[in-house]
Amino acid sequence: MKLYGGLDLHSNNSVINIIDENANTVFKKRIANDLTQIKAYLKPYFNELTGLVVESTYNWYWLVDGLMEAGYKLHLANTAAIQQYSGLKYGDDDSDAKWLATMLRLNILPEGYIYPKEQRMIRDLLRKRGQLVQQRTKNLLSIQGLYDRHINGRISANNVKQLTKEKIEKHFSDSNVCLSIESNLIALNCVSQQVKIIEKSLSKQVQLSDEFINLTSIDGIGLILGLTIMLETGDISRFDKVGQYASYCRCVNGARYSNGKKKSKTNTKNGNKYLAWAFVEAANYAIRYNDSIKKYYQRKLAKTHIMIAKGAVAHKLARACYYILRDGVVFDVNKAFGAHP
Repeated sequence: MKLYGGLDLHSNNSVINIIDENANTVFKKRIANDLTQIKAYLKPYFNELTGLVVESTYNWYWLVDGLMEAGYKLHLANTAAIQQYSGLKYGDDDSDAKWLATMLRLNILPEGYIYPKEQRMIRDLLRKRGQLVQQRTKNLLSIQGLYDRHINGRISANNVKQLTKEKIEKHFSDSNVCLSIESNLIALNCVSQQVKIIEKSLSKQVQLSDEFINLTSIDGIGLILGLTIMLETGDISRFDKVGQYASYCRCVNGARYSNGKKKSKTNTKNGNKYLAWAFVEAANYAIRYNDSIKKYYQRKLAKTHIMIAKGAVAHKLARACYYILRDGVVFDVNKAFGAHP
């Protein structure tokens, strides 16, 4: 008899629920997050288990990798797309684990992509770079805000980088303000140094593959954005249609329509936030450096809000990237944005 397993993963324990073809519970137990123990409890069911479902929580790496290495067929549940069975009056960890197994049994499980382990670490290092860049930007904006607030002064990003303690004390008489700016500046310089170290390490480990090198034919996509798109996308063949890829990049509005009318919003966070960031960044640069894309953006901006207009450009670029990767071609701005005088 075929068996189906669900693991409701928490920070310090997991709840296992194994069901048969008739949805009857064969085994259930709460177990400490110890891989040896989990494998020991699963071992009696190894031959009958069709698959195991683990939620895509923040800490799934060790569990999924360990069980896959032990020979189990793993499925990563997309938690953002799962809806709990509405007929339940009372829900707990046991019912959550059973529902994961039940969706696998019914073949209705919304699955997440289990990124290859050997490439995942490099991808996560690139994500760490993005996190540090955001911290650098926050410190930069904080310094600019202090100048604007206290002396109604504008200071460019380049001038911020050239600040010294002496220059700051010359601009401000209050020691508390000076210390605030110096603190931001020290953090900014420290983060900038670490970003360079990460970029140097990445350049030694990974390069754009032949499949992804054509992405740089798009004005606005350089090495870092190209690597981000490559490492976050993975194999493009896992997306059957361009709309699926655009949705995965969070470039599609979440909405539900019936009879031509909008009935409700859906989960707009369902997708890859790093690809969403990459295509918005690419849109900002493309608007700046490509005249055709700039004109398209300006036409959109004349009719709607700036973020919606930029989102429209990001959506176009995501769709263009799909065809570039699928067909192995270079970017054609006229196909992507239309030929306009």
